[in-house]
Amino acid sequence: MNQDKIFALRKIKYQETTMINICDIDLVGKEIDRGDFVIDISKDYFLEHEIDEEEAIILLKSSSVLNLVGEKIVNLALRLRLAKGNSVKVIENIPFLMVFSFVGNY
Repeated sequence: MNQDKIFALRKIKYQETTMINICDIDLVGKEIDRGDFVIDISKDYFLEHEIDEEEAIILLKSSSVLNLVGEKIVNLALRLRLAKGNSVKVIENIPFLMVFSFVGNY
């Protein structure tokens, strides 16, 4: 694994939008169990590409739907002011953040 590539990325196209899924690379393959539900941070779902912080910043700033998992990527999104800290959910000490930005001509 390349040391600079600290995030796992998968893009999902839906209608006119692209959803960007990014997680900290070290979380790929982990399962979070809260009893009432389980979250599988699977390689199939998250690991289409490995990216570095610079690539992540470009994607975070240019995407309208973000699904972020992990301390590094969530903190990066907060530093870029894409969301507020109270939007972050934490399960088993792992932060999750979804961001929807609606930009367009209305």
